[in-house]
Amino acid sequence: MLPRIALTSGEPAGIGPDVCLGLAARELDCDLVCLGDGEMLTDRARALGMKVELRPYDRVSHRHLPGTLTVEHHPLPAPAVAGRLDARNAPYVLNLLERACTGALGGEFAAIVTAPVHKGIINDAGIRFTGHTEFFAERTRTPRPVMMLATPSLRVALATTHLPLAAVSAAITGELLCEVLAIIDRDLTRWWSIERPRIAVCGLNPHAGENGHLGDEEIRVIAPAVARMQTLGLRVVGPVPADTAFVPQMLADFDVVLAMYHDQGLPVIKHAGFESAVNVTLGLPIRRTSVDHGTALDLAGSGRASASSLAAALDLAVQLARAA
Repeated sequence: MLPRIALTSGEPAGIGPDVCLGLAARELDCDLVCLGDGEMLTDRARALGMKVELRPYDRVSHRHLPGTLTVEHHPLPAPAVAGRLDARNAPYVLNLLERACTGALGGEFAAIVTAPVHKGIINDAGIRFTGHTEFFAERTRTPRPVMMLATPSLRVALATTHLPLAAVSAAITGELLCEVLAIIDRDLTRWWSIERPRIAVCGLNPHAGENGHLGDEEIRVIAPAVARMQTLGLRVVGPVPADTAFVPQMLADFDVVLAMYHDQGLPVIKHAGFESAVNVTLGLPIRRTSVDHGTALDLAGSGRASASSLAAALDLAVQLARAA
């Protein structure tokens, strides 16, 4: 059986519909189901000059055929204009995520791939939303999701995700780090078949605190958590100064780097492989991957948006589904 993958088309004013349509021309080793407004996708394909046959989702397994896109139609509350956000469509965006999550939990979908959403317009609509990672964690009742971005040569996981920088230090506790490290170890083993993954743990402060002279979180929290997980048999090293954790000589000795906060780790991996990096959520009972970029409103409907990151996310979703 081919893995059936749910693809949420994301913010309708952004490049999500564009890159979803961009997948249609490719050879795909899966049964791909795009969730979105069929009329909007038809209009966007016409505007982009794409010849894509949209097929209704009938729940029967079909191998993806290049030039087609299987779509489960979800109507938009308001017309979507490329590049122009509309808060009236925020519930639609979240409805796609709800549908994909329900289908994945029920076994209908082997994995979920998400096109980008716009957090700001969802919050402007009066809906609390901090990101896909937190959304799927809440819906699956997962107490500790872990965001990880991966390229073919680099993996970076995050101890904290979408927090203001001022809140990061207080959020990093020994319990949090031990749970995150256990999840990384488990999921790299079961999904990537890496036996006893080698994990580098970054410090929080410059030079990993300089023995307490530049901050003491490394001494109080990070080093004890690393030591505890070492006693449990995990191959963990740290705290490592973040400014040297990503040099090639260091990376050669590790399968993944755990960064303490969003902008400590993600700029590095996006620089290393912006169009090949995939956002994957560890710790969930379902498999979910995503692009490593945002809605790019200025590119929506222009024909200049690349589907490379979404294709990489789909490839990884298929890999994870088959590793089940």
